[in-house]
Amino acid sequence: MPTKILLIEKVSLKKGILLVGLPGIGLVGKIAVDYLLKELKPKKIAEVLSDSFPPSVHTKDSKIELIRNEIYYLNYKKQDFLILAGPVQPTLDFKIGSSHEHYEFSETLVNFFKSVGIVEIITMAGINVGEKRVNSSPGVVVAATDNETIKSWKKFGAKEDPKEGLISGVAGLLVGLGKIRSIKGACLMGETSAQLIYGDHGSAKRLLEVLKKRFKFKINMKSIEKDSKQIEKAFNELNQQLEAIEHAETNEKLPYVR
Repeated sequence: MPTKILLIEKVSLKKGILLVGLPGIGLVGKIAVDYLLKELKPKKIAEVLSDSFPPSVHTKDSKIELIRNEIYYLNYKKQDFLILAGPVQPTLDFKIGSSHEHYEFSETLVNFFKSVGIVEIITMAGINVGEKRVNSSPGVVVAATDNETIKSWKKFGAKEDPKEGLISGVAGLLVGLGKIRSIKGACLMGETSAQLIYGDHGSAKRLLEVLKKRFKFKINMKSIEKDSKQIEKAFNELNQQLEAIEHAETNEKLPYVR
């Protein structure tokens, strides 16, 4: 079954903006988008099915449903938005899946978004900075389709990364395929650690702060701030443990003099 978009309600957007947050490193993009859904309460207008998703079904109250992503519509301050959210994206493990699945999935979505009036794509993801995340608060790195878009995001708190790199999965492909369809776009990447498999709320909070500055979203940040503080507390405790281990190892190397 190729990727299918099941429409619940037709939309026609005026210069629409797409926001995307699917699972990835540190679950940063997913946490940020799920928080937007909770706070802004947009209307669900479509569901996305694909054979690139895990070959499983979801059960609740003994009822079976296919695993799916969802597309929501929001009009905020006279600006049309679509939001793509969900629990899955095509796997990056090529022992299980293939690059074809990623391209087919992303191209189907880009064609749909183009047809309903999307003119800008903003994907959100995590960027692995390893131990740096333990010792410092996260920043937001931007990669975009053009210099003007990069400059605009820098005004709202994002920063450039001059090093070459890759953005894997849907977060990169939607923007890349959108570019060849004349849709400008950017990927906003919250600095995180690949070890945070249960999610980096602190990094997601930074993404939300950048979005708030640009779009003036009125969202209550208390809940994610609480989760962020718990993450930072865990980091501090880990740091202290690592310093204690390092100190102990150093002392063991010192000569013992009577």
